[in-house]
Amino acid sequence: MTAAAENPRAPHLERVRRVVVKIGSQVLAPHGELDPDTVASLCAQLVAARRRGLDVVLVTSGAVAAGRGKLGWKDRPRTIPAKQAAAAAGQPALLRAYASHLDPAGQAIAQILLTAEDVADRRRFTNARNTVSTLLSLGVLPIVNENDTVAVDEIKLGDNDQLSALVTNLIEAQLLVLLTDVDGFYSADPRRDPAAVRHVFLPELTPAHLASAGPTTSEVGLGGMVTKLEAARQAALSGASTVIAHGTEARVLERILDGEAVGTWIAAGRAIGARKHWIAYSSAPAGAVVVDDGARRALAERGKSLLPSGIVEVRGDFGRGESVRVLALDGSEVGRGLVSYSAADLRRIAGRRSSEIEAILGYKYYDEAVRRDDFVLDRSGVLLRSAQG
Repeated sequence: MTAAAENPRAPHLERVRRVVVKIGSQVLAPHGELDPDTVASLCAQLVAARRRGLDVVLVTSGAVAAGRGKLGWKDRPRTIPAKQAAAAAGQPALLRAYASHLDPAGQAIAQILLTAEDVADRRRFTNARNTVSTLLSLGVLPIVNENDTVAVDEIKLGDNDQLSALVTNLIEAQLLVLLTDVDGFYSADPRRDPAAVRHVFLPELTPAHLASAGPTTSEVGLGGMVTKLEAARQAALSGASTVIAHGTEARVLERILDGEAVGTWIAAGRAIGARKHWIAYSSAPAGAVVVDDGARRALAERGKSLLPSGIVEVRGDFGRGESVRVLALDGSEVGRGLVSYSAADLRRIAGRRSSEIEAILGYKYYDEAVRRDDFVLDRSGVLLRSAQG
């Protein structure tokens, strides 16, 4: 029997050089205040991972929960201003808690606060990637959180699960570890169905898996299992495996890195490339174009670019180079791409041959409305699910 047959995680672990560890607020602050023992244990495990020679980035929740404790609030804040106030009060406490354990161990840390706009803008995305890469080269452990103090929609993302997947693509990590308050992904909700079985290893995620994931039952965190599976799906498309495990289980991170059957391992898929991953998940769509059946087949079946002749409708007001959804006549999403022309220009050349573009507009950038290299195909109906907005 081969090593892979004995332990299907082993081949994936062999290629791990960079790890993103996301810790949920329900792990750090299950009762609204940071649990010092949990923080100490996780910090020791992060240091141990660094001593293995791995680059590690921590994506942490818990600022809003920590702020509840600091502000003396018993219940989770419900309004956006209250959440922002709690995040502002809790973020310093959260960083102090990490620093109190990591500094004495000789592990330098750096704080990075991001919003969706930071990863949606290609220049800011690249700047963030360069910053994190530089920190890692210096042996620093970056600690990433959403900038909830100034963000509105970002607070609703799902307990940093999507952010952790975006960071995984940002630094081209090979492993994403999601530490939460359940010990993996089950065939059914184990809190309701005693016959539920934990998935130990999944070679891929299917729409059926996503459909079986239920909403959160946590009073502290916002993310449910579905957001973790969507994060795993995103990570797989950037070439990274994902593990979903219980964050307070003894030596959980160390045991995952040792190859033990802890939590649920979701294998890396075929990477679509960092740039296409950014198009699919980081760049918020500014509009949409509806294409005819011939253009749909050319995109989906023959790997072609989108020509103006295949466009039947342009929706929204967007500029050249912005992200748009490409829709079939029935409304289903074919994929997502960066347009070569603005919405106003596309309306003028929609349905026309590429040879007519210059005569109509007075200039021509490309023959294509969306070039193949700037397009991501939604093959399964799941690819862009968490980024449709």
